Amino acid sequence: MFIGDAKKILIIRLSSLGDILLSTPLIRSLKNKLPGCEIDFILRNEFEDLMKLNPNIRKIYKYDNSRYTEQDILNSVISENYDLIIDLQNNLRTNGFTREAHTAVVKFRKHHLDKFLLVKFKINRLKNLSPVPVRYAEQFEDLQIDDEGLDLQTDKTPSNELKSKTNLIGLCPGAKHFTKRWPKENFISLGYLLINNGFNVVLFGGILDKELCSEISKEINSLNLCNENNILQTTADLKLCKAVYTNDSGLMHVAAAVKIPVIAFFGSTVKEFGFYPYKSKSFVLEDKELSCRPCSHIGRNKCPKKHFKCMKNLTPEIAFEKLKEININ
Repeated sequence: MFIGDAKKILIIRLSSLGDILLSTPLIRSLKNKLPGCEIDFILRNEFEDLMKLNPNIRKIYKYDNSRYTEQDILNSVISENYDLIIDLQNNLRTNGFTREAHTAVVKFRKHHLDKFLLVKFKINRLKNLSPVPVRYAEQFEDLQIDDEGLDLQTDKTPSNELKSKTNLIGLCPGAKHFTKRWPKENFISLGYLLINNGFNVVLFGGILDKELCSEISKEINSLNLCNENNILQTTADLKLCKAVYTNDSGLMHVAAAVKIPVIAFFGSTVKEFGFYPYKSKSFVLEDKELSCRPCSHIGRNKCPKKHFKCMKNLTPEIAFEKLKEININ
């Protein structure tokens, strides 16, 4: 499809943290091509901070999973008379926003069949696929995506606890699903290696990661900055790190957005799905020899083979050695 000279564009990506951040190169590239266009965005209300300071967004619609806000948003969408709606979520709920809009709609192709074939039968038809931000833009024949990476603006200043610290390395041990979490014991061992080599360790996470971060912090001499999902504060703090270790999680994309070198642990998921650190100095640590990978494209609550080798084979020593390959001076 061609963008043409659209004056008003609506983008829909309700969730989640990483997926929303991965849409920012598309937004910026649209604005670069059409400087006078107005771009609005629909997302779930808990992710508002990801976009509220983005200079390329005119208005944010906050969706709270209720039929009242859904109807309010639909009424606004109809009244705004958008020239183009870009549905990056492409599910039954977002179809409700686009069905009655009576305008041009572009829906993101999710490659459900290809993901199924890779997970269930290890038939890989995704290996030549572009990363997700590029795939977002490839839907338009007349749009050239830029080379600037992800956007995330913050109006917070770094936490006071960090001001006297140097040689900071961030650890982000959380992830929604068990099979996407590098074992706690490995993070603890890696923490010791970092501290013994002159680094200061900082732990990051949100509400769901508090217990995990607390347990790790009790074992190693570290600063625990896990918070109440204050993503803008986490963003400001991450900027002071020389490198960050993460799982395949939202904070991986936050670190990439603020241009911090990322070392990411991939267990049940693989890079072919397109959700890896985008346009940042990064290493994805994964065991490519395991025939059971990937066992999911989003993660599972337990290892179906009961050995969890995809993560356990990625030792703290391997992770520490990768740090030496990144220029963090």
